[in-house]
Amino acid sequence: MKRLLWLSIVLGLCWACEKEKPVEEVATIVEAPKIEEAYGFILNDFNVVRDTVRNGDTFGVIMDNHHVPAAKVYSAVEAVKDSFDVRRINSGKPYVVLNSKDSLNTAQVFIYENSKIEYTIVDLRDSIAKAYHGRKPVTVVEKTAFGVINSSLSEALDESGISPVMTDKLASIYAWTINFFALQKGDRFKVVYTERFINDSIPAGIDEVKAAYFEHKGTPLLAFSFVENDDLGLDYYDEEANNLRRAFLKSPIRFNYRISSRYNLRRRIAYYGNKVRPHRGTDFAAPVGTPIIATADGTVTESTRRGGNGKFVKIKHNSTYETQYLHMKAQNVKVGDFVRQGDVIGWVGMTGNTGGPHVCYRFWKNGEQVDPFKQDLPASKPLADSLRPQYFEYIKPLKEKLDCIIF
Repeated sequence: MKRLLWLSIVLGLCWACEKEKPVEEVATIVEAPKIEEAYGFILNDFNVVRDTVRNGDTFGVIMDNHHVPAAKVYSAVEAVKDSFDVRRINSGKPYVVLNSKDSLNTAQVFIYENSKIEYTIVDLRDSIAKAYHGRKPVTVVEKTAFGVINSSLSEALDESGISPVMTDKLASIYAWTINFFALQKGDRFKVVYTERFINDSIPAGIDEVKAAYFEHKGTPLLAFSFVENDDLGLDYYDEEANNLRRAFLKSPIRFNYRISSRYNLRRRIAYYGNKVRPHRGTDFAAPVGTPIIATADGTVTESTRRGGNGKFVKIKHNSTYETQYLHMKAQNVKVGDFVRQGDVIGWVGMTGNTGGPHVCYRFWKNGEQVDPFKQDLPASKPLADSLRPQYFEYIKPLKEKLDCIIF
């Protein structure tokens, strides 16, 4: 009996202790809403609508969809017309509308993205609207890359995770020395380049190729960007400070072509009974509509249609050289026009005597038609002697970076 009494007392004390034990308070942490900023606005202050300009959309239509009265739209258009022509918003371009956080949900700010980086703001909050332009923060990051050609340059770039824009960059740098549609398996390249990023994270495209190494048919060709003259802009030179540009491009078509017939004074054609019919041009086969470019600076002396030549353009470059471009679908220049190297002068067609779409490229030297691929064509002037020490010092670290890239 005493034992039971003792046990009851102990249990009662334990229950009392449990009862009197203070309850721990659990603190609830409420995180403050993340403040999101863009285009110079705190987006949390608005109802944000992101959209894309569709076919048929106008500034007025977009504003009407966001409850802006027609009278205010008209006054806004008039107020900003000197800084932003609202008629020029293009289908496919993204835009943002910042609406009021009230029951009306009316547009307060319209933001039109002119490009990935540049944008235009139309601020409707005041009685008189205003427009101004802005740029997203951009950082430039230096990168290196390399690749080996197995089938095409674009495929090699894709395998290396490089933007296809690099194809155009390299083709422009080596336009005078390499036919990028005659690359061989095993050709390889290395590049040191810069890439732009918006807000440190969104890729915005390749900025500049600072140095390149391209090995074609076993021959290495180096290129380094350098500005000799601010008026002329960026140019590319080799390791000996020779300009990579030549007076003439290797082809009147930049991409997507093949040489279907070469300059050949002994060519025999089955259609004419295998008789010798000299071919005094080089045929570049390409799809109809492919742009044809001037291979050098010069003045247009002919832009017409004549017999088997079809529609053609002829350009006089200087007292020594002339070029002609036959079988065009249409010309883009007229007699007397001065054209620069790379300007589009027409488009590939099938006018005149031709069995398929191509441009027949003819080349004159001192009044005689010759094979341009067998001419020792003049190069651009090398870098000025006064700038050579600066150039060699500039390319030294770039050469080291290329050397450190291992295939």
